[in-house]
Amino acid sequence: MDSVIIYTDGGCRGNPGPGGWAYIIKTETIEKSRSGGDTFTTNNKMELTAVIKSLEVILRDPELSKKSIELHTDSQYVKNGISSWINNWIRNGWKTAAKKPVKNKELWIELKGVSDQLDVRWKWVKGHAGDPMNEACDTMVNEEMNRL
Repeated sequence: MDSVIIYTDGGCRGNPGPGGWAYIIKTETIEKSRSGGDTFTTNNKMELTAVIKSLEVILRDPELSKKSIELHTDSQYVKNGISSWINNWIRNGWKTAAKKPVKNKELWIELKGVSDQLDVRWKWVKGHAGDPMNEACDTMVNEEMNRL
């Protein structure tokens, strides 16, 4: 494996409400995971935070930052936002196709800033469908929400 595999997840009880985020980073020699939470947030903010935090870890590691990254998310919002919608949002002054302000603009700007420095392939994985890495992230997210 000459690449980095990342799984991320975020969730919220109530929307807004207490939320958690988590990631697992895996190469052939390492596995790192981390999670965190916020007492009052949204599901989409937690999904974005998980991705940003994971990519920041990669950026801080000179060896990992040279590798290609396969990032798995169960959030269509994150995958489509960063791989398709964001360029139109920027071109349209951070407005959606419906001419409304883009929600979570600050997080999108942060995500674009880190992802543009890396070779990231965005993969969508169906949540709660038995993928072991996605399920492990989901467990960590729920543990964070339980802690809050």
